[in-house]
Amino acid sequence: MSGKCPVMHGGNTSTGTSNKDWWPEGINLDILHQQDRKSNPMDVDFDYREEVRKLDFDALKQDVHALMTDSQSWWPADWGHYGGLMIRMAWHSAGTYRLADGRGGGGTGSQRFAPLNSWPDNVSLDKARRLLWPIKKKYGNKISWADLMILAGTVAYESMGLPAYGFSFGREDIWEPEKDIYWGDEKEWLAPSDERYADVEKPETMENPLAAVQMGLIYVNPEGVNGVPDPLKTGQQVRETFARMAMNDEETAALTAGGHTVGKCHGNGDAAALAAEPEASDVENQGFGWGNPTMGGKASNAVTSGIEGAWTTNPTQFDMGYFDLLFGYEWELRKSPAGAHQWEPVNIKEEDKPVDASDPSIRHNPIMTDADMAMKMDPTYRAICEKFMADPEYFKQTFAKAWFKLTHRDLGPKARYIGPEVPAEDLIWQDPIPAGSTDYSEEVVKQKIAEAGLSISDMVSTAWDSARTYRGSDMRGGANGARIRLAPQKDWEGNEPARLASVLAVYEKISADTGASLADVIVLAGSFAIEKAAKAAGYDVRVPFLKGRGDASAEMTDGESFEPLEPLADGFRNWQKKEYVVKPEELLLDRAQLMGLTGPEMVVLLGGMRVLGTNYGGTKHGVFTDREGQLTNDFFVNLTDMGNSWKPVGKNAYEIRDRQTDAVKWTATRVDLVFGSNSLLRSYAEVYAQDDNDEKFVKDFVAAWTKVMNADRFDVA
Repeated sequence: MSGKCPVMHGGNTSTGTSNKDWWPEGINLDILHQQDRKSNPMDVDFDYREEVRKLDFDALKQDVHALMTDSQSWWPADWGHYGGLMIRMAWHSAGTYRLADGRGGGGTGSQRFAPLNSWPDNVSLDKARRLLWPIKKKYGNKISWADLMILAGTVAYESMGLPAYGFSFGREDIWEPEKDIYWGDEKEWLAPSDERYADVEKPETMENPLAAVQMGLIYVNPEGVNGVPDPLKTGQQVRETFARMAMNDEETAALTAGGHTVGKCHGNGDAAALAAEPEASDVENQGFGWGNPTMGGKASNAVTSGIEGAWTTNPTQFDMGYFDLLFGYEWELRKSPAGAHQWEPVNIKEEDKPVDASDPSIRHNPIMTDADMAMKMDPTYRAICEKFMADPEYFKQTFAKAWFKLTHRDLGPKARYIGPEVPAEDLIWQDPIPAGSTDYSEEVVKQKIAEAGLSISDMVSTAWDSARTYRGSDMRGGANGARIRLAPQKDWEGNEPARLASVLAVYEKISADTGASLADVIVLAGSFAIEKAAKAAGYDVRVPFLKGRGDASAEMTDGESFEPLEPLADGFRNWQKKEYVVKPEELLLDRAQLMGLTGPEMVVLLGGMRVLGTNYGGTKHGVFTDREGQLTNDFFVNLTDMGNSWKPVGKNAYEIRDRQTDAVKWTATRVDLVFGSNSLLRSYAEVYAQDDNDEKFVKDFVAAWTKVMNADRFDVA
């Protein structure tokens, strides 16, 4: 220590005590400001979705195909084929997706960063990405890591005999880990499943929005629930975790069988002897983790899951071998060389054994995980597998479509797909929407809206409720499609069904009379109301409007998959369905982030919504104005006025009192008062409360409103 300078030079980059450590109950706006422009190395005008269109798609695929059988000495391929490794990389990239909040998935290339790059379930996937690096380097900006990783898995299947259902480019890389994704509260990898279940015996009690059974796993524990083999129990966990990824039983069985038709598990050694994961690896390892001292340059000596062996006789060919072995033999529990539970066949024929991954003169028993055995022992999965066995072509088609869904679920609607292999078929999980008309007069529609006599509150609230379902996490929801008139959205409590139905009845007549889609009428009415409210406040503004939304039908709508989009709270309308453990202001931040809003946009929208009188049920909480219905900055002026005091009067209820007279002036909730109590939010609120920023408030509100209304217009992007 005597040779070290006691003074720190430059910035403090340590992860010592932070604001969150000192004030753990404080809200954190970081999720609204992640992926900042300053972290992005690309030019300001770089547009990946335009750049990828310049790609030589055929040449890229040829290079990825060639990679599959170009075994490298620093990480030799199993049987000379990297297919299994590339499939696992793509699968574990896409497989983090969960339907509850649309977060996770392969759409951002986030597997390059912690925690995903160092998850126990992702052991050795750092090698897969390094194998792809020469291709990424060659094609540069024309191919993102996100696209390349998913493409590699799809090409791997093609290389092993399964024609792809299709593929789309268009996934744009991020440049830092996502801060908005909740992976669980556990403080250790692979902590017992009990920590994320109310009752581990009841898979449906897993904490939302989680889908994996343990911290650091993609799906289920391959050795059984909490590592205890029991295929029937594991089958129930498989069913729940895949359902949380938007997969039904048939898709789940197809993915399990098709995923395990090729490749192998790795556990031929002592897992405890592996070096640290990439994020904890020393600099000389250059991001490589899990160094294996017993590897010896042989693929067969690799250790990842700890389970050891291939599932099929020919693990580099996509065939029916998985079913042949699973249903053709009896299986018994054994231990791998690494000590993991695995199932092995009884009295298997020598010719049915797969050869060693490095030495073709040696044969080993195939293996099955507890999840594989569930495909045989769970009655529902068994019936599906028997259907597949009776019709191999049906199995291949079902798997190919399920793989496509797995790897494209978070890419958004089909309008975002890019490339020569985009399937022509419209799939219901893509939330298809027909093209809307633009051949109508916007002014005629606005005139009919004006004559309808609806309140500003009704028009703004209906447009907001239609658009607020948008999730930037998986590009689902939004106003396009007018699904607010269909089940399940028309019946959501947060949409005030009775009020909504009366407003939609008016809009449907306007739509029929003018030729504008109902979706366009809903949004245009909101814009009209804002223009009217601004004019009443003394500002002549025009809210930008983009024609062409379509109206989806019930047949185009998978109601079950839309259920997770139901708002359980909406701070913008000062409502929540019931009390939750999470504070109301945290729920507001979550919704704002899913909608793609920045901190200032969230602030200006909420302040404007309050003075426009859009609170759920017409409550007056947070309506800090005597000019309700006018687009003013009164919310911020009165919130920051030190002539007022704030008194709690119940659970999530406050009164705003005059300091001199103690007279009650307004009421509020936590969501209202947090804009004055949180230092960051107050700094934004003060900007809009200034005497010289009343016009800026109106301009910024209109801009943020337009962003929300157009968030899902990928058809014109």
